[in-house]
Amino acid sequence: MKCPFCSAPDTQVVDSRVNEEGDSVRRRRRCGACDKRFTTYETVELRMPSIVKANGIREEFDRDKLRTGFVRALHKRPVPTEYVDGAIERITQKLLALGEREIASRRIGEMVMRELYRLDKVAYIRFASVYKDFQDVEDFRDVLKEVEKPAPSAPRRRVRRPAAS
Repeated sequence: MKCPFCSAPDTQVVDSRVNEEGDSVRRRRRCGACDKRFTTYETVELRMPSIVKANGIREEFDRDKLRTGFVRALHKRPVPTEYVDGAIERITQKLLALGEREIASRRIGEMVMRELYRLDKVAYIRFASVYKDFQDVEDFRDVLKEVEKPAPSAPRRRVRRPAAS
């Protein structure tokens, strides 16, 4: 850390303390050249990846835009706000966990589709019709078949009956 007084590159940490919330560190430093003291704060900086649209344009990740997509798909559907918040949080955490600087908007759309599929099948179909750019009724039929597939059931257990004595 460069000294703010004399610009010397050599400073030493004299004392470090974590704040009460535990999300930043306060460091007292001393300049080796001019012997003055100063304080620095260290905090975590999480950067969301840039979104690369289909046409190649890049824009910053916008959580509100993500929420708008959910709200439009879920319009007049019986899904609690907490569930939508949870879905948005899961997507945001996945994006952070990827650790990539850029991500294709298509990939985010797929994440949204997975979350909508879990939340509400009608909303899933609404979103899919726009996202997949449905051209005719057959496209809707394909998605309806996908949604109507029965969930794989758990294997049946055999019940053992005690032997008669």
